[in-house]
Amino acid sequence: MTPRIRGVLAPVLTPFHSDLAADVPRFVAHCRWLVDQGTGLAIFGTNSEAASISVAQRLTLADSLLEAGIPAARMMPGTGACAIDDAVQLTRHAVRSGAPGVLMLPPFFFKGVSDDGLFRYYAEVIERVGDDRLAVYLYHIPQMSHAPISLALIERLLRHYPKAIAGAKDSSGDWANSRAMIEAFGAEGFDVFPASESFLSQALAIGGAGCISATVNVNPAGIRALHDGWTAPEGAGLQAQADAIRKLFQAYPMIPAMKAAVARHTGHEGWRAVRPPLTGLTAAQADALHAQLQAIDFGMPGYPSVE
Repeated sequence: MTPRIRGVLAPVLTPFHSDLAADVPRFVAHCRWLVDQGTGLAIFGTNSEAASISVAQRLTLADSLLEAGIPAARMMPGTGACAIDDAVQLTRHAVRSGAPGVLMLPPFFFKGVSDDGLFRYYAEVIERVGDDRLAVYLYHIPQMSHAPISLALIERLLRHYPKAIAGAKDSSGDWANSRAMIEAFGAEGFDVFPASESFLSQALAIGGAGCISATVNVNPAGIRALHDGWTAPEGAGLQAQADAIRKLFQAYPMIPAMKAAVARHTGHEGWRAVRPPLTGLTAAQADALHAQLQAIDFGMPGYPSVE
């Protein structure tokens, strides 16, 4: 049985060329740096702009990582889609490539759907994939999907698919909800990842699996140090430092802000590109963010140069 993926994961940013095609070498280099910093890769999540990337492009990017020697064991690809066929294709590819889990959004176009409808969606994907290696992490992001993953739905899915349902990413921003998931199902081996390192110490203290956080893209070593050292005397300081960095990025649209920070650090302006309908930071916003990051001595040590 493939070991479960735990710890700190980055919902990996996707770099684009000026024509908005994915910049594969920079994507691979960014992922390699994240792995070298001790984190996992939640490729094709919200911060990857995955909803703007086709199934074929996602498969090509995933294969590029595997061909570059980045271990599948460090990956949790996002495979949710509104079309069941797309979700099945992406999930099969991830499982057959050796990924220890997939992060699966509900069908996010449809609003106000019932738990019965969401159960049918997940059940259909699980049945069609039909692979005992499948480990699904439910993606709870109700502010974007408008299709919340309720405790009742989790209980029902665990009852029917105890081997396939492995855990959840809770992007609600509500610590009470993350805690409820952990307390209700953690003892059953259901691994919960809050979507912010601000909840990491609290989650680990009650059996959480780690975090899958946007700012792992820019602060992987700091968040990994917090994960490893939260019980140590310096744990409170590590938490405060991680929180301070996250607070700066949260003051701006997160995806363009992180891309602007990578662009400033690497000197490669192409990193600023986001796919419509997103827009990049203004020059004034980028300068303000850079000044704020400089004021706290923020850096991205060891980041690779790709020409």
